[in-house]
Amino acid sequence: MTRNVKLSIGLIAAFAMVVGALLVFGGGTAAPGQAGPATSSAVRADSHRLSTAADGKVTFVEFLDFECEACGALYPAVEQLRTEYAGRVTFVARYFPLPGHFNAERAARSVEAAAQQGRFEQMYQRMYETQAEWGEQQVPMDDRFRGYAAGLGLDMAAYDRAYADPATLARINVDVADGTALGVRGTPTLFLNGQKIEPRTYADLTSALDAALAS
Repeated sequence: MTRNVKLSIGLIAAFAMVVGALLVFGGGTAAPGQAGPATSSAVRADSHRLSTAADGKVTFVEFLDFECEACGALYPAVEQLRTEYAGRVTFVARYFPLPGHFNAERAARSVEAAAQQGRFEQMYQRMYETQAEWGEQQVPMDDRFRGYAAGLGLDMAAYDRAYADPATLARINVDVADGTALGVRGTPTLFLNGQKIEPRTYADLTSALDAALAS
């Protein structure tokens, strides 16, 4: 099986799971790639950017939970989009740990602690690549996350301070508050140039991005 075929199958599976999440959490009956205007900013100046377009014309935002299986399923599609639209679209990740996921907030704190050492993207990727190892566990995974940080070569004393610092959780809660104001009720929830989008397929996503770039 070729890499492209495997990727296509993976994306189909990802969107099947994401569509299920949207049906449970998203509500509404908007057409794919369309939704009403956001009532609050979907991105802040200090939001974490995975990729940045110089012209700033198109911005794609995901409110995510690292323990969310649908977010994990969407992750390869977002990585593929980042490759396809490199230099043309800004990709932003915002925290939205759900209370029903035991380690979601811990994972977000770990990623934010890494971000304070300039390693947001690497820890973001690590969380999704290892989600099957720690997700859906009902015991704290702090030590495992600390191991990921050590594997990235972080200053562990600084990591430990940041992980336990109330300011780190406050930074995460800013994202949660913004998401809540925008009507985010579950993850993943996606915004394109400040408008919520509800794609049902990978083609819906690329079509929405292409339309935004062309406008």
